[in-house]
Order: sequence, then C-alpha cells, then structure tokens
Amino acid sequence: MKSIGFGLALAVAVALPGAVRADNNVGCGLGTQLWEGKDDLVIQVLAATTNGIGFQTFGISSNTFGCQRNQTIKVEHRLNMFAGSNLDTLARDMAVGEGETLETMAALMGIEESDRASFYRLAKNHFDSLFPSETVTSGEMLAQLATLMADDATLARYVQG
Repeated sequence: MKSIGFGLALAVAVALPGAVRADNNVGCGLGTQLWEGKDDLVIQVLAATTNGIGFQTFGISSNTFGCQRNQTIKVEHRLNMFAGSNLDTLARDMAVGEGETLETMAALMGIEESDRASFYRLAKNHFDSLFPSETVTSGEMLAQLATLMADDATLARYVQG
C-alpha cells in the first residue's frame, strides 16, 4: 500500500510540476543536492526522505552534501521553519495584530518588548501585502515583512542585511 501512495505522489509530481509549491526547508543532505532548485512539495518530501535515510547524518559527520559540522542555526533559518509550520495561525494573528504565534515570532526575531506594539501594528496594517493570496509561501511573506520593517523607523534595526 505504501508503494502505491509513493507512486501516486511521484505521478502527481511529474504530472503537475509547479502546481504545489513550498519553501525549500529540508536541510542539507544528498536529497537536497539531487533535487536542488525544485520547490514542489512532493519533490521536497522526496528530498527530505532521502536525507532522512542516513544521508543527512553522513553529510553532517563528513562535512559533505552541503552540510557543515558545528554550524550554528541562524535566526533566519529558525524563523523560516517557524513561519512555515505556523503560517495559517500566523496569518490569523497578523490579521488582528495580536496572538501567541505573532508574539513568538517577535521573540524569534529579537524584537524588544518596547517595540512589539509597533511590530504587531505593522503586521495588522499591512496584512493584505503580507498575504496577497491564499497561495503565498512563508518565504514570500517573510521577505515582504522584512521590506516593510526596513521602511519603518522603529523596526528597521531588526532587519539584517
């Protein structure tokens, strides 16, 4: 039964290229190297599966397959993972300018308590540009958020780059 599901997923990936998009967030490993540049959800599942059967561990321990030992996880990577995993809840919180998920995101970004009200207000006031469609990815939303924050006198200092 598992092979039927895998075959169906592979058929969908081949038949509908680009129809299902997701941010590339599968980490380093052979799967990431093999399917580099493809952002279809099914391809990412294949890459993550390939990485997960031992190639990622080997890559980390041998410094190969795009992996680096002792590499610290950057704030940007944690933020991308968080936003990708919580995009629907984050959208609801941003629409109203408050909520636990939005508070967690502000903390991940290192936004000081004294500036959080400005951050929440920016998210609420620019919700339509942060989420212009139902198909917006977390990466697209975060890029737009960074642009908006860079143009804000209070929040610009939190944008790296």
